[in-house]
Amino acid sequence: MTVERAVGPMKWYGWGDPERRVRLDEDAIAMLRAEVGEGRPGDRGSLEGVVIPAPRPLPATIAEAVGPAAVLTGHEHRVRRATGRGYPDLVRLRAGRLDDAPDAVVLPGNAAEVGRVLEVCARERIGVVPFGGGTSVVGGVQPVRGRFERLITLDLRRLHGTRVDRTSLTATLGPGLRGPEAEEALAAHGVTLGHFPQSFEYATIGGFAAARSAGQASSGHGRFDDLVTAVRLAAPAGELETLDVPHTAAGPALRELVLGSEGTLGIITEVSARVRAVPERRRYAAWMAPDFSSGTAIVRTMAQSDALPDVVRLSDEAETRVALGMSGTGGGKRALLGAYLGLRRRRGGCMLVCGWEGEAEAVERRRALAARILRSGGAAGLGNGPGEAWERSRYDGPYLRDELLDLGYMVETLETAHAWARLEELHDEVRAAIGAALAAQETPGIVTGHVSHAYPDGASLYFTFIAPRRPGADLEQWRTVKEAASDAIVEVGGTITHHHGIGRDHLPYMRAEVGGLGLETLRAVKERLDPAGIMNPGKLLP
Repeated sequence: MTVERAVGPMKWYGWGDPERRVRLDEDAIAMLRAEVGEGRPGDRGSLEGVVIPAPRPLPATIAEAVGPAAVLTGHEHRVRRATGRGYPDLVRLRAGRLDDAPDAVVLPGNAAEVGRVLEVCARERIGVVPFGGGTSVVGGVQPVRGRFERLITLDLRRLHGTRVDRTSLTATLGPGLRGPEAEEALAAHGVTLGHFPQSFEYATIGGFAAARSAGQASSGHGRFDDLVTAVRLAAPAGELETLDVPHTAAGPALRELVLGSEGTLGIITEVSARVRAVPERRRYAAWMAPDFSSGTAIVRTMAQSDALPDVVRLSDEAETRVALGMSGTGGGKRALLGAYLGLRRRRGGCMLVCGWEGEAEAVERRRALAARILRSGGAAGLGNGPGEAWERSRYDGPYLRDELLDLGYMVETLETAHAWARLEELHDEVRAAIGAALAAQETPGIVTGHVSHAYPDGASLYFTFIAPRRPGADLEQWRTVKEAASDAIVEVGGTITHHHGIGRDHLPYMRAEVGGLGLETLRAVKERLDPAGIMNPGKLLP
């Protein structure tokens, strides 16, 4: 299996490989302007010109713990570890000013060095922000000093070991491995994690675990937390390690305390996870459901009939229309699509992408079963071409966001999940809340959504909104829409996050998510593992 490796550091002001762009053609730009108006581009300075506070001096014992060469204090190192890749992060970077940055970036080489650094920081009252790929979109790696005068970022890139147990089909992986690096190492043993979130090129194994990541094939292979069998955590109070066994009834799962802890309890220094054989065959295809309600019924039936594809993504009417317009499906291609659907007495609808991976005979058997359910639900087959096009472009979304930001548009995403019985209500309420919040600011926008990560009892909803930015009030504009959408999610009873995590952005909604006693329980765990409260301050716990 060939795995495309991420190249070098991300562009400082956006996402991914600096040499790669996803360009919009003239038809796509014209469609965007017709729907929401002209964008309002802003100036973008240089990495060297980003203003950050001067670093505070750190004790020599930190350099002694890891070696002087593993403590970086240069301007570029500090800027690159001062943000994730959420919309507010990119606004601040492009504006050329960050209110905070770590005083130093520390790169431990092993778990023992991690422990020594945490011991020093706890004793000296120095805040610690764990850093993997820096792909958080909810403020998860933003330095928040709070009561800490000094703060460091602990970059885990040097923790990249790999051990594969081919008999048990498990692998033990270092937290600093990026997705492509992990897959390349596993492919040498003929296995794969099968975990491919949109952030795959840059996100790390440790980040997958710390944020309870969900990959695009999670409907078939499970979320990352479903794959994890054991973890090691270096906490300020000591090391926590769980047994690498398939199951245990020895009380509440401590592994689950670590998964999703977002660096607030300690540093994940090792992850063991289930792997599977590299797929013999991959098949992707697209269908067009009559409408969103019919499409959700089809996905629900597949989920409850044990017939889910490994990848399933149902776009609502707005996302289907925008995706066709922005992907160059215009002119002759659009005419062909219209003619095809016209033969089936269909005008428009909702695109449904399905993907199957595995042993060849099993793939064809599962595909045939899903096709019967799709047809019985009224979906029209569009063939393999659109599905394969989706697979080829599955990591393009963040690059497209950069292009739209350059054109002067605000682009943001958010996600949630609910039971099937209330999923459509949640979809409608959140879309309406986003649309109303944009219109109230005189920046009407496009609001799209899709269903993914399906389960027998419900599914995730993922929303994207695009609108002309408000120069000088970008963060206020974003915050107004984010709050409106989040309030709508809580009102309908959905989760505030299905796979992006809590970070800073979702802190106000944790009480609604876990309740007052739940928050006290989490605080008690943190106080035991991190008595000085140095770990990723200002995240997860209000």
